[in-house]
Amino acid sequence: MPPASRLQRRTLRVLGAAQVFGGIGFFLGVTVAALLARDVSGEEALGGVPLAFGIATAALAAAPLATWMARAGRRPGLAAGHVIAASGAAVVVGAAALESFPILCLGMAAFGLGNTSNLLARYAATDLAEPQQRARAISVVLLATAAGAIAGPNLASSTEPLADALGLLDSAGPFVVAVAAHVLAAAILLILLRPDPLLASRGENRDETARPVVGWTSELRGLPSWPRLAIIGVAAMAASNVAMVGVMTMTPIHMEDAGESLSAVGLVISLHVAGMYLPSPISGWLADRLGRLPVLAGGGLALVLAGALAAIAPGDHVPLMALALALLGIGWNMGLVGGSALVTEAVAVERRPQVQGAADLVMGLTGVSGNLVAGPLFQAGAFAVLGGGAAAIGCLLIALASRGSGTPAPAR
Repeated sequence: MPPASRLQRRTLRVLGAAQVFGGIGFFLGVTVAALLARDVSGEEALGGVPLAFGIATAALAAAPLATWMARAGRRPGLAAGHVIAASGAAVVVGAAALESFPILCLGMAAFGLGNTSNLLARYAATDLAEPQQRARAISVVLLATAAGAIAGPNLASSTEPLADALGLLDSAGPFVVAVAAHVLAAAILLILLRPDPLLASRGENRDETARPVVGWTSELRGLPSWPRLAIIGVAAMAASNVAMVGVMTMTPIHMEDAGESLSAVGLVISLHVAGMYLPSPISGWLADRLGRLPVLAGGGLALVLAGALAAIAPGDHVPLMALALALLGIGWNMGLVGGSALVTEAVAVERRPQVQGAADLVMGLTGVSGNLVAGPLFQAGAFAVLGGGAAAIGCLLIALASRGSGTPAPAR
């Protein structure tokens, strides 16, 4: 077996390659999900519902997939998420052809597992990382996701000829490309992620492999007794996610109703996604050098600014919308990087996969609430309320970071 440092570099390269395609596939779908839901159902208020199904299943799948990884390694779990996502994208295309809203929701439910794999990959990056480099390892994978996640929204308008050729709604074209993207991500992981990073890290300490794997349900029930820093990490990820999802979901409809084109929507969403992923090296470096809690506080400040701008920005003011959504992405990024690092190092090594999965389950389910309230609030003409809510959540994140100060650092 190669030395751990060389294996870690190879692992990051393979994960990065898969993340590019996973990012393209998932964010192509996210860009147009609300538009497709409106086109199929004829109701703007239902715009956030299919994506809510996707976020819910992504959250619910995180813990079982992570527990499977605890037993079998990262490779099969990550690849399975992309295969299911590809299948879901194909069902979405079929739903668009049939103009069936229930089938659309079913397809989006399966499609959401692409994001489960995209997010769980950040934990795979930490399996072989040195303790003082964990946040930067997370950031490397998130940065790799940026290439696909930024390209995805900008490819949305270019899929319109493909949709026309297939006789589909224009908003269904991105899901055709998403099928191929997720298949490629799964193939890269299955073929190249060898040896498995989690199993390789355990091979360095044979005693760990003899310990029984605790189920994710047990870890979730025991969440109140988790170390304080782990609880803060989970809460920070959940708060950042609900703020981001609530505003982002309805931004395409907010802009289109104001007369903006799909290209303008794609530009704003791509800048938002850039904010979600491109700052990762800086967030990771700051988290490793200054600590996780200052990064969480910085993320809260970014959410406050983003929410305030979103609350006052007209849908046809592209520069203001772009700035608000970019700051929204930055706040999410800092919450995710800092929170993930706290969760990873606050618990014992043998529990990490299950705890990581349980944390992502909580994060995802809170994001669902953002989706479910976004549509009705927007229908009532209250996009500004979504922005105000994001600002309030930013204040909560700052408060969480301040409550963690003075807590002893976990053993590394």
